[in-house]
Amino acid sequence: MNTRIEHDLLGAKEVPAQAYWGVHTARAVENFPITGTTIGRYEHLICALAVVKQAAARTNADFGLLSDERAAAIDQACNEIRAGQLADQFIVDVIQGGAGTSTNMNANEVIGNRALQIMGHEIGQYQYLHPADHVNMSQSTNDVYPTALNIATITSCDGLDAAMAQLISAFDDKATEFDRVIKMGRTQLQDAVPMTLGQEMRGYAVTISEDRQRLAESTALLHEINMGATAIGTRLNAPPGYVDAVCKHLRALTELPLVTAENLIEATQDPGAFVHVSGILRRIAVKLSKICNDLRLLSSGPRAGLHEINLPAVQAGSSIMPGKVNPVIPEVVTQVCYSVIGNDLTITMAAEAGQLQLNAFEPIIARSLFESIAQLTAACQTLTTRCVRGITANVSTMAAHVHHSIGLATALNPYLGYAKTTDVAREALDSHRSVADIVLERGYLGEQQLRQILAPERLANLSSDSEAVVSS
Repeated sequence: MNTRIEHDLLGAKEVPAQAYWGVHTARAVENFPITGTTIGRYEHLICALAVVKQAAARTNADFGLLSDERAAAIDQACNEIRAGQLADQFIVDVIQGGAGTSTNMNANEVIGNRALQIMGHEIGQYQYLHPADHVNMSQSTNDVYPTALNIATITSCDGLDAAMAQLISAFDDKATEFDRVIKMGRTQLQDAVPMTLGQEMRGYAVTISEDRQRLAESTALLHEINMGATAIGTRLNAPPGYVDAVCKHLRALTELPLVTAENLIEATQDPGAFVHVSGILRRIAVKLSKICNDLRLLSSGPRAGLHEINLPAVQAGSSIMPGKVNPVIPEVVTQVCYSVIGNDLTITMAAEAGQLQLNAFEPIIARSLFESIAQLTAACQTLTTRCVRGITANVSTMAAHVHHSIGLATALNPYLGYAKTTDVAREALDSHRSVADIVLERGYLGEQQLRQILAPERLANLSSDSEAVVSS
């Protein structure tokens, strides 16, 4: 393999001659063989790094610190990376020591060497354009990396937002489809009072809608950046006016309402916004897992469970039991939710572990955030397309549950009183007869009045012009 020699603080090192990365990246690859997942796998992060370098180059050119030729070459290289090129050159492990320095240097080297080619030079001819002196001009890892993480998290969450919107729509459609299908509601896994399957599905749509709104609120915090803070927030090595100018360029390039933090020292050491976003991702996971648990319960059976709904059969369920179909989609979504909850704990501990003017553990924060967002996005899409849209109702099963449920006695409280109603419920339970039969037998109410009291439309609080479906 052809190689070139590059130098750093530790001395000379051979790197592949045609690699866009250089000595700093090579050291990081040797030092951090941790996950086997490179930063190049995180498209949003690579694009965010490129746009930060692009904004910095434009700003430095504005201030006369970077020649027009170098600035234009860096700008073009960044545009190419944002378009998806050279992702295979971002080879450092996503989990790394050094507070993200290896990620920043990997970006500097790739952008620098591509810019050299654009200028008509060979890779590695740093006398014409240097990764640290020119690509990293007026910057530090400590403002580049957090700013890139902010932007990458915002853009990543756009996909999650869209996936949640699709899931909400799917549950809303099912709510409309099942709006008149009567069933028993349950509390603590015991019969409660009647409702409609549509009401149940609409509840799921609303709870996901609430979390979607919380996600938007949390990502709004990420629009505050510390670009221009340099090493610790004192703006050392950034020219006067740089902070406002680079933020202006970032706003134009990203079309995001980015603002500079009021206190750059605080912003450089505090990953609190990531903790908040992660907390919302955990909340989404908790809600999704609860919904999936419900879907598994409602579809349990088909002969010895609730069997109120059918989930789409997407694969055979057993290697030993013929005919068995398992709720594999809710199961996989629940496992994603567990992973997200675990990632939230990792982010919490990493944020707490920061010392003094910098948090050195943002790489694991980044990895955990991106993993949670990507997995939740895929989980919502899968739940929508492979499960919710194909749910069907077993109307007769639900009608039988309602007819035989002791929970109907609740509707009699205002007419018979709690004590008398309790006695009716106890006898119905012991005799395996319906509540209505016991009430009529005892002469507590007339048949017509009882029919009105126990009318499915009334029990589920449907509108007066709605007629409940109580049998197939």
